[in-house]
Amino acid sequence: MIRALVCVFATLGCVVFSCERAYAHEGAAADQVTSQSATIQQGGLLFRSNCSICHGANARGGGKGPDLTTGRWVHGGSDADIFHTIAQGVPGTAMPANDLEEAEIRAIVSYLRSLAPDRHAVGSGDPVKGARIFFGSGGCNACHMVTGKGGVLGPDLSDVGASRAASYLVESIREPDKELTEGMADPNDLYNVPLRYDTVTVILADGRSLVGVAKNEDTFSIQLMDTGGTVHLLLKRDLESVRHEPRSLMPPYPPSRLGARDLADLVSYLEGLRGR
Repeated sequence: MIRALVCVFATLGCVVFSCERAYAHEGAAADQVTSQSATIQQGGLLFRSNCSICHGANARGGGKGPDLTTGRWVHGGSDADIFHTIAQGVPGTAMPANDLEEAEIRAIVSYLRSLAPDRHAVGSGDPVKGARIFFGSGGCNACHMVTGKGGVLGPDLSDVGASRAASYLVESIREPDKELTEGMADPNDLYNVPLRYDTVTVILADGRSLVGVAKNEDTFSIQLMDTGGTVHLLLKRDLESVRHEPRSLMPPYPPSRLGARDLADLVSYLEGLRGR
């Protein structure tokens, strides 16, 4: 009887010990998740403070920097590569070196890793059929240029696949007003007005109006390309008004206008445009 009780207590002791180890393991795992979450949050704050001016507040690209949520990295995609790019910059490009502590750069890398690309935004498509839509039935080339072919009213899309995620492309096609594309600007021009592909309406001194996009603008002048493709070089002192509206000249393409299959093909074609 005594030996039986000893075995029972021994067994209970093993169970308690095993439970304690399990709880300790779960607690350590929870602490690790909490720590990683805090690191990502810190990285997001550092990114918005130091990187968003070029790459956008949500890392989806800006006037000077590419989208960093696509999972594609021009200068190397390992943690070490991204760390080096942030710390040392990329000579010959607009990417500067950053005087950040090692832990801060690692936090930014963790934040960027957390921005997994959205592969559910659109299904797989046929890029060949997508090219036919772009240059044919879709009429996209009337406003957008690809490797020297097409219009110039809208952004050049020659390297859009390297700078924009599929989810961004889908949103830009379906709802072009939702997030307007920013144009390239000269960072050395102190009088430069940040450019966006919004709708600009200029009222001339004689009352006539011009509608288009600003190709260049500063405090004193504006270069406006109207919807017909004509560029007007205008001094603001000679104008009645210059009005920017937060909407795109590009029309929306809902499912009734561009079906899901055609959308997938078009996005597949655009994703393949890497400027090389």
